[in-house]
Amino acid sequence: MDNSVELTNKKIRIFDAHAHYDDEQFDEDRQSIIKELRQNEIVGVLNCGASIEGSRASVVLADKYESFYAAVGIHPEYADKLTEKTIFELKQLAKNIKVKAIGEIGLDYYYEENPDREIQRNAFIKQIELARELKLPVIIHDRDAHKDTLDIIKSFPEVKGEIHCFSGSVEFARECLKLGYYIGFTGVVTFKNAKKVIDVVKEIPLDRILVETDCPYMAPVPFRGKRNRSEYIACIIEKIAEIKGISSEEVSSKTISNIQRLLNIV
Repeated sequence: MDNSVELTNKKIRIFDAHAHYDDEQFDEDRQSIIKELRQNEIVGVLNCGASIEGSRASVVLADKYESFYAAVGIHPEYADKLTEKTIFELKQLAKNIKVKAIGEIGLDYYYEENPDREIQRNAFIKQIELARELKLPVIIHDRDAHKDTLDIIKSFPEVKGEIHCFSGSVEFARECLKLGYYIGFTGVVTFKNAKKVIDVVKEIPLDRILVETDCPYMAPVPFRGKRNRSEYIACIIEKIAEIKGISSEEVSSKTISNIQRLLNIV
């Protein structure tokens, strides 16, 4: 067990709204890590597919572990791999009762080596159309693509979801809230240069906030640079509580109810 999971004297209940425990960084100790999650007040995990292989693996994890749920989808990095056959398989995977969302889908204009922007937009639209058909929420990846992301989600008013690892402005957050979206915060909120993200936390209501790892990436301070895991969300919860001037318990309780409402978990 990582000796750094002892974060505070009290354990904070956590629902990790976005994780990748199927990632190869967990190949050597995945089972023991997940056992520890259950022992450390992690009441739920949404494991999100990034590729078709990751989507399959997310469903396997959700089937195996009671506290795990799955999102299935193709990340913009793999947008050029989306075919009609892939869409059909995502649709079949989504028949599983533990599949609660379509994701991780969206746009990433940061990396030049990513597929062409038009290919990304087409893949995003096809998958949000699938979410509309299946009446499932979406988990959206948006990096340096705020305008196009907003334009597309505005075209699908029936679809709700989460803007994962939010990196936009307060104004962009307000537009997403108007459309019924939740805003997801990762360890970035604890970073020294996180002023823009902190401003968003200040402005948006607690009932639209989700907390997430994006593990094994994005570990919060003081664990930045380490392999991330769901227990570290306690640092994110404590930071949000500090920003909003409320208790960690209130942030914990509300973020759990928020993700359960979004994913229709009774």
